[in-house]
Amino acid sequence: MAEDTMKLVIIRHGESEWNLKNLFTGWTDVDLTDTGRAEAAAGGKALKEQGYDFDVCYTSLLKRAIHTLNIVLDQMDRAWLPVHKTWRLNERHYGALQGLNKADAAAEHGEEQVLIWRRSFDVQPPALKPGDPRDPHIQDQFRDVPQEDLPYTECLKDTIARAWPYFEQEIKPQMEAGKRVLIAAHGNSLRALVMQLEHLTPEEILKVNIPTGVPCSYTFDKDWNIIDKHYIGDPETIEKKINAVANQGKAKK
Repeated sequence: MAEDTMKLVIIRHGESEWNLKNLFTGWTDVDLTDTGRAEAAAGGKALKEQGYDFDVCYTSLLKRAIHTLNIVLDQMDRAWLPVHKTWRLNERHYGALQGLNKADAAAEHGEEQVLIWRRSFDVQPPALKPGDPRDPHIQDQFRDVPQEDLPYTECLKDTIARAWPYFEQEIKPQMEAGKRVLIAAHGNSLRALVMQLEHLTPEEILKVNIPTGVPCSYTFDKDWNIIDKHYIGDPETIEKKINAVANQGKAKK
């Protein structure tokens, strides 16, 4: 690596149990499917084969991202790397939509409304009521997070408001010090970072679909200009995965 470049790889978790069922997941702590574990393993294998290495890793507090990272690191024989876990890299909180089937929601409310909930920049889905079993304020894994920081629902704009400052305060200094960084997170928390890193507009980020389990490599110059960005893996497989993500919110024909 040249002295004046910085390396970042992001990877969205592999298929989860609720991805498979096409349910709104958000902060629900579901695990990976066998397919998801295989996707993570393939991502780790591809990184190793292409000679990637890392110094520090970041993930969310949700097991589908944590397990994806663990599998990737196992494949790379890098289980010993330091890992920082933070709620700020959690998936977007889908509020009262969590647990609903996306296609059923599209049939009931119309594809356009579901697309607005899924993809609009600043429209929040219906909020959870306090004390709902899905409310993060009463869940153990968020007990160390200040109560006022925990959401009842989020739009992408809200996700950016928590994920990007974390990147700027915690991850950016590591990269500027020459550390090679791997982030394993979620579709929307990664889109939050991608929007800022690539200087995308709210309209542009809505069209970005991040495939599951496929590492995406960024190289920046010292001024944070992108020198190179590419997915690591088979291009045809990656294209199919991107299209699958884009089609999740459509009613079943």
